Amino acid sequence: MGSASKQGNKPSGKQAGLDRRARIAELRAVEQRRERRNKIIASVVGGALVVGAIATGTWIVVDANKDKKAKEVAAAAPIDGVQTFGDLSRNHVKEKVTYPQTPPVGGDHNAIWLDCMGHVYDQPVENERAVHSLEHGAVWVTYNGKATPDDVKALSDKVKATPYSLMSPYPDEKGTITLSAWSTQLVVDSASDPRVNDFFTKYVQGKQTQEPGASCTMGAM
Repeated sequence: MGSASKQGNKPSGKQAGLDRRARIAELRAVEQRRERRNKIIASVVGGALVVGAIATGTWIVVDANKDKKAKEVAAAAPIDGVQTFGDLSRNHVKEKVTYPQTPPVGGDHNAIWLDCMGHVYDQPVENERAVHSLEHGAVWVTYNGKATPDDVKALSDKVKATPYSLMSPYPDEKGTITLSAWSTQLVVDSASDPRVNDFFTKYVQGKQTQEPGASCTMGAM
């Protein structure tokens, strides 16, 4: 009898199957609710990211447009003390050229330019090759013994960060620091003069450039 009583307390095979199916259905329902919740979260997050991306993209475009506009305004503004020298010849020559400006700002020049993608030379360079670099839209920074080590360091850093520029010592120039572009020149006493940045903004590949986009690499010393 005791054995029969224990068997009576056990669920039948049919009942056990029903219980398993009910449990499986419950687990599936829980999983489906989790999936729906995750989809909703993903949708909300995705929407936020899209909105953020659009807002960020808009900000970048607006900021870029403002920066471009500011550069255009700066490039159009006159710079006090800048001298211009009109139309200059552009013939390729092999001989040395006697230039009216020191340093020169244009005229006949060597067929090979100087590398001018932010190149800083620690020795004087050939006028005729530097002039060719000016023809390509470079700004040439020169200095004499009056320039301080701080001036030279600041100018070197500026040139190294600026494609289409070059720098070299020029002991014979009258001014402490001279900035030259094609047919254009500015003399300053210090690298901290705000006109230095103005000159770079206006004349690096500026409107005075005779051959816009021409190479400033593969030249020579």
